[in-house]
Amino acid sequence: MSAQTRPRRRLGALVITSALIASGAALIAAAPAGAASASVVITEVYGGGGNSGAPYTNDFIELTNNSSAPVDLTGWTIQYASAAGTSWANKITLTGSIAPGAVYLAQGASGGTNGQPLPTPDATGGVNMSAASGKVALVSSDTSLTCATGCATAPGVIDFVGYGAANDFETAAAPGTSNTTSVARKVPTTVADNNGTEFAAGAPTPKALTTTPPDPDPVDAKIHDIQGAAHLSPMVGKLVGNVTGVVVAKSGNGFWFQDPQADDNPATSEGLFVFTGSAPTVAVGDALSVQGTVTEFRPGGSGGTTNLTTTELTQPKITVTGTAAVPAPTLVGPGGRVPPSTVIDNDSSGDVETTGTFDPAEDGLDFWESLEGMWTGITAPEVTGPPTSFRELPVVPAGSGVRSVRGGIVLQKTDSNPERILLDDLLTPIPDAKTGDKLTGTVAGVVDYAFGNFKLLPTTPPTVIDGGVKRETTKASSPLQVSVATFNVENLDPSDGAAKFDGLGQAVVKNLASPDIIGLEEVQDNDGAANSGTTASNVTLDLLTAAIVKAGGPKYAYRQIDPVNNAEGGEPGGNIRVAFLYRTDKPVRFVDRAGGGSTVATTITTDRWGRPHLSASPGRIDPANPAWASTRVPLAGEFTWHGQSLFVVVNHFSSKGGDNPLWGRFQPPVQSSAVKRHQQAQSVRGFVDQILAKDTGANVIVLGDINDFDFAETTDILVGSGKTALIDMPRTVPVKERYSYVFEGNSQILDQILISQNLRPASSYDIVHMNAEFPDQISDHDPQVVRVIPLPSWVR
Repeated sequence: MSAQTRPRRRLGALVITSALIASGAALIAAAPAGAASASVVITEVYGGGGNSGAPYTNDFIELTNNSSAPVDLTGWTIQYASAAGTSWANKITLTGSIAPGAVYLAQGASGGTNGQPLPTPDATGGVNMSAASGKVALVSSDTSLTCATGCATAPGVIDFVGYGAANDFETAAAPGTSNTTSVARKVPTTVADNNGTEFAAGAPTPKALTTTPPDPDPVDAKIHDIQGAAHLSPMVGKLVGNVTGVVVAKSGNGFWFQDPQADDNPATSEGLFVFTGSAPTVAVGDALSVQGTVTEFRPGGSGGTTNLTTTELTQPKITVTGTAAVPAPTLVGPGGRVPPSTVIDNDSSGDVETTGTFDPAEDGLDFWESLEGMWTGITAPEVTGPPTSFRELPVVPAGSGVRSVRGGIVLQKTDSNPERILLDDLLTPIPDAKTGDKLTGTVAGVVDYAFGNFKLLPTTPPTVIDGGVKRETTKASSPLQVSVATFNVENLDPSDGAAKFDGLGQAVVKNLASPDIIGLEEVQDNDGAANSGTTASNVTLDLLTAAIVKAGGPKYAYRQIDPVNNAEGGEPGGNIRVAFLYRTDKPVRFVDRAGGGSTVATTITTDRWGRPHLSASPGRIDPANPAWASTRVPLAGEFTWHGQSLFVVVNHFSSKGGDNPLWGRFQPPVQSSAVKRHQQAQSVRGFVDQILAKDTGANVIVLGDINDFDFAETTDILVGSGKTALIDMPRTVPVKERYSYVFEGNSQILDQILISQNLRPASSYDIVHMNAEFPDQISDHDPQVVRVIPLPSWVR
């Protein structure tokens, strides 16, 4: 399972969105930077089309001609970039002309089926705009802009609008928008090259020019009034003033401040982020009065629709009224607020922003939302996994959940561990740590949300206390037992270098006790990610087997089948596949039977005594089945151990990429990837059934990276039922030991070994915890080993 690439939360964007007022003195606004909008201007921008609650099915941009003559728009384009984006390839090509005073409607993409159709558009295109923030340029050619900032004065730009959290605009950004609001020019005939003062947020009005009344007087509000007891502010879109609080933390583009005079409702947060766009001039401990527009910021823009929003003030005017003590952190855990123990959300039916009950006492999603923006502390946090690739360290308060035997927290069917929160390095470095470690003292920071997770943003690096967890080793098998392992070696190819191969060699010999048979996942071709057309992996496997010998282990042979080039998913060019290693110094033999190929299905044949065999060994299972499109095709191998047949199938099912996050906007999370894994499980189970139909006492092992949990339907399908049911070995160990992977602090099963029933009485099984819990990994998965005694089919 590979990590998802994602940007950080708008850190360091050089944006001027307001006139900051320090100690009562207003700063001078920057000089306008305007586009050449002498005739045709952008009068309205709407990016929420089709989304939940949207009044219209499509995004749109509205233009008007303020000149006294028709303007030919042929060859012009409307171009869009995300709030901080530099790609302008997303565009609508315009045709025809626009008469003096007339309105021209350009229709963009749709985010869903909500709303009514737009009035008949004058141009259409696939522009898919963010419902909250973005940049729109009217350009007199089809040439895509290349600018990041300063686009309003780029050659060919006729008019330009940056809205919400955009990092480019005319003078200042227009207000942020939502699924239900657009930004429209207050006076369509007036052009002052200032998006911030000329545009207002309101109900979309496509093809109908309207004049917006002057800005209303700000509404006095407290922070808890703005946050409300909900995921969305009850005051979104409103101009608020006299919002008071003390600065508790700063980032590169804003700050968090908190009202020390809390209300008596723990469901309403007392903290709030103020987006300044550039480095704020306030200091921690400043007492402030702030005026601004209440906005909901959704991380990831148009690509982050599954994320929750964070409430913030934009276009702020800030008055420093003095200094004050930073409030003591609100403690979470023993002696403080106790988070829900099992439930992330159990009362929503889709979008949590529009369905369900806000219940911080029962729902973890609502609990952490009720602390959004607040200065919060966890006393002696306990580490439940290593930092992610984004330097996010998962921790829980003491006394949380069902803990693993080594200090992690175990994911279960009815417990997704809502106690977890990620310490993020946005404001200070986060140290390396492993499962079972602790952090000293109270780790304090502000609660934030981004990319499917609630985060605690400390301002001082935490100190780690070593929990003493060491890498496990397993015992060697007895002379009568054949040991069979599964090991995901994480995109292994020669470019990984000697250190990784040596580490894997040591792991096989020292930690896994040199199993007789190893099913490998994530073996890449000989030149790895180079998209050269190479599919062979002999160099990769030769390096691995040599590293095992170098580590003092036995000589291994290997068997595999090269896949069709770039047909089985994984890293482009890498040609990921599964493979077998087997020892050459033990009584384990691979039964080579010619005829296998990348697109050839191995089938079950019988000998003259009716015993099952593979038509090709090694052989691929059901490769033409659409279930295996863009996925590793399973590999079956026929082995013998002291003359007894043993069938092994190594798998690497489709990943969970594309599923809704556990902490996402949509609850319960939609697991769209599960359908394909169910089909893959049915394909493998059907193959096993063919073997057992010939001999119910056949020795069968199914193993690999199933990319699904021990309690998942995928596993149920593989297990089957009745006399031919397989035994899922992870289900045979205590819950506290049942994990092979740690994802964002959740210890969980993704890798599995299943065996036929006749192997169970003489088996022993071990998940060897040597990778997933540690920051210095040679793979992100823990291997597993089962030791069995293959028996003749007549021994039941």
